[in-house]
Amino acid sequence: VRLLMFGALLSDIVDKPLGLLLFRETLASGRIFGHTLLFLVLIVVTGFYLYRRHKKTWLLILSFGTFMHLILDQMWQTPQTLLWPLFGFAFLREDTTNWIPNIFHALVAKPEVYLPELMGAAIIIWFAWILLQRKKVYYFIKWGQVQ
Repeated sequence: VRLLMFGALLSDIVDKPLGLLLFRETLASGRIFGHTLLFLVLIVVTGFYLYRRHKKTWLLILSFGTFMHLILDQMWQTPQTLLWPLFGFAFLREDTTNWIPNIFHALVAKPEVYLPELMGAAIIIWFAWILLQRKKVYYFIKWGQVQ
């Protein structure tokens, strides 16, 4: 479950520091490489290789989390990013001057942003409730499993 959760955050873990901090002047976006189908396919193909060769499933689990991130981010609405580099090597640039206040504004003003976020929050609250009820918080933190 921890791998699934990490995979669900992986696209942003890769893209936010790269596009909004390190290469802000050139990329100017929080949705770049980690939000592409190519990124997902590379993880999936490597995951299948590890599974076939060594019977390890961890990368396939991580890739499913990444896939769900792309779905919840509705990446099909920005095919230039999702299908990169088919439409060219440039990513869509964003106005990044006030990106943190803009994120908070979108969380309260845009249903296409706050509805998936509310769904994610509901899942996390439900999951935490189950862990607390079963008294398995420590077990989950240590082993990454729910039993």
